[in-house]
Amino acid sequence: MPSRRALLYMPGDDRRKIEKALTLRVDCICMDMEDGVAVNRKAEARATIAQALQELDFGKSEKLARINSVGTGWERDDIDAVLPFRPDGIVIPKIESLEQVEWGSKIIEAAELQYGWPLNSIRMLVGVETAKGILNLREIASHPRLDGIIFGGEDFAASIGARRTRDATELLYARQAVVTACAAFGLQAIDIVYIDFKDADGLRAEAEQGAGFGFSGKQVIHPNQVQVTQDAFTPSAKMIEEARRIVETFEASQKEGKGAYALDGKMIDMPLLKNAQKVLVRAKAAGKN
Repeated sequence: MPSRRALLYMPGDDRRKIEKALTLRVDCICMDMEDGVAVNRKAEARATIAQALQELDFGKSEKLARINSVGTGWERDDIDAVLPFRPDGIVIPKIESLEQVEWGSKIIEAAELQYGWPLNSIRMLVGVETAKGILNLREIASHPRLDGIIFGGEDFAASIGARRTRDATELLYARQAVVTACAAFGLQAIDIVYIDFKDADGLRAEAEQGAGFGFSGKQVIHPNQVQVTQDAFTPSAKMIEEARRIVETFEASQKEGKGAYALDGKMIDMPLLKNAQKVLVRAKAAGKN
């Protein structure tokens, strides 16, 4: 899977902002046809995204397109407008059931067959943003087409009647539920948006918290948030070195027939090895070998 430390939303009806995103070295650019686009601009967003996919060089940034949610009446026109121009993936928001995931999967697979693309070459991510979606996480996450789940904190809070707070304690259960489901099925978990795009310190704290929870990355809504967020989800040089030492010494310990062993005053066993291996995977995905 590609690195998705920061998933940057850009309104699909604004070509200038999409072009701006190309200069940011962001892991993932998600061109939006949903919340970021007014009702009377949906058709314009479809056309602009289709054109951008044909004409712009996204470089190393993953190019995603977010359609409107299933049941709005716009979702089929959205996906049909952009799929022929081969985005790296499709994001389907506000998923509440396995059947809705399957709806998107069948359309994407049909396009892959129609255009002669390799099966599963178009990735799919879904947004889980409601109480019902959280309750159905196990079924949703089990779909083999999925690459990741994006947790929509604002919509979820609204769905349960929660009052949003700065420290987001009202979202704690749902955030950890998303991480757990994604870990169980080998998916990436993408954390909530930090709304105050001028508050770099608050963003950094929340991003570091999310990384600590086990999220793969975070949604961002402004160019100013990209670097802070990607830094928070990139293992530090110290973390990488510690992980390498654990992997190397664990292998040596196993050859000597030992189980748990001491390293720098800590007992090293299988759980710590697995965590170290994950650190190295994240580091490699972020270009830090």
